[in-house]
Amino acid sequence: MLDTVRIIVLAGGLGKRMGGELPKVLTPLNGKPIVGYLVAELKKLALSQPPTIIVGSKAEMVKEYLGPDFHYVLQAEQLGTGHAVGCARESLQGTADTIVTLYGDHPLVSARMVERLVAKHQEEDAVMTLGVVKVPDFSGWREALINFGRVIRNPDGTVGRIVEVKDATEEEKQITEVNPSYFCFSAKWLWENITKLENTNAQHEYYLTDLLKAAFDQGQKVATIHIEAEEALGINTPAELAKVSELMKSREN
Repeated sequence: MLDTVRIIVLAGGLGKRMGGELPKVLTPLNGKPIVGYLVAELKKLALSQPPTIIVGSKAEMVKEYLGPDFHYVLQAEQLGTGHAVGCARESLQGTADTIVTLYGDHPLVSARMVERLVAKHQEEDAVMTLGVVKVPDFSGWREALINFGRVIRNPDGTVGRIVEVKDATEEEKQITEVNPSYFCFSAKWLWENITKLENTNAQHEYYLTDLLKAAFDQGQKVATIHIEAEEALGINTPAELAKVSELMKSREN
């Protein structure tokens, strides 16, 4: 199942909000760099080709920590998640049927989730499959998910669209099914469409999530799996680092 799959990990961010000198993915979390948890899970997978790590800020530090068992691609400028994945197009095009995109600052992703995501994608023959999260509410540690895009379903249960919080109505904000942006793509479709992304937004960045709209506009099939809510948690601020640290410690007890 995984012999035609390439995994891309976005790990190029500086992490200004973390306040340290380290690249964000090397920020210590309970005694280990944040990205260390994700790569430990990826090593459990029977991948025929090494994961691709997109490096940017202080790339040599990230490469030194992770070592030679990975394929590295440099994102020289930080121009968004879509741009980061696009940087890998030249070296990965034609090497796999399926591409999975993950984030180096999301330490709770499991190997099992990746396997389920790929299996669903291949079973549904979709151009894009999302790992989505359904929660009862946004209280406690789940508060971190409140700013994620909401999943809008069609009457038949298929995904109609994803609405980002800034664009959501008050009614849509009440939806508790959210999109943490874990994607599995048909490689051919991804490489054809990644070059069409535009940066006509406030940040002037190229967003991977815009590929969802491309798929919907083209009438392409988009599938989903539900994943554990904890797996969706990322780390962008010292407060989020503290919350994830606490959650991980509570799981160990």
